[in-house]
Amino acid sequence: MTRWDDDIYNTPAYPVTDAARYLRIPTPTLRSWLKGRTYDTKGGKQISEPLIQRPEPSLPQLSFTNLVEAHVLRIIRETHQVKLEKVRQALDYMGQQFDTAHPLVMKRFQTDGVDLFVDQITEDQTKALVNVSRGGQFAMRETLKHLLTRVEWNAEGIASRFFPITDLVTDPQSDKIIFLDPSIRFGRPVVAGKGVPTGAIVDLYNAGDMIEDIAYEFDCTPSQVKEAIRFESLLLAA
Repeated sequence: MTRWDDDIYNTPAYPVTDAARYLRIPTPTLRSWLKGRTYDTKGGKQISEPLIQRPEPSLPQLSFTNLVEAHVLRIIRETHQVKLEKVRQALDYMGQQFDTAHPLVMKRFQTDGVDLFVDQITEDQTKALVNVSRGGQFAMRETLKHLLTRVEWNAEGIASRFFPITDLVTDPQSDKIIFLDPSIRFGRPVVAGKGVPTGAIVDLYNAGDMIEDIAYEFDCTPSQVKEAIRFESLLLAA
């Protein structure tokens, strides 16, 4: 298996509640992806293994790598409603193919892994997708490839920067104003090209400063300031 060193991408840094807000995933849902869950069947209780492997199981925080994994899983579960067990099987298969515990954050997943992943999910699963036709499989492939345009990779082909989206229908190719990068501000949301934390902008706005004054203070454009405010307001509403 690929060795994952103790680097900034795999350091426990994000409390579950913060990660859930950034990704707009219900906190209980994210916890179940991290811890697994038990469920009742006709044959008795069954255990669903975690979908996301935290860097340090004894610590509750997620790494940046985990954050990107959850970003992809959100679409698989919410948009295509694939069963958890089938997702788990597909992740295990991809882990073997890519020789890593985190296949969803590798650039190779975007280039040649999406097709393998979808094929594995839909194999012998006539009810795996809402639309079970070939068109349904195509839709999942296109959705995942589209979604992965919100991720940037480093020279080693590992996810290193993430542009969160606040609506599933948002065009992932545009609106890359806010990003998370573990090498900048400890991985907290910042304005692209400026490195200004969105929280710092909102602090001034809540203190009564005008948008134009905030933009001047941080050398941002008014539209960047407005997006930072909007982003933080969505986090509060999550």
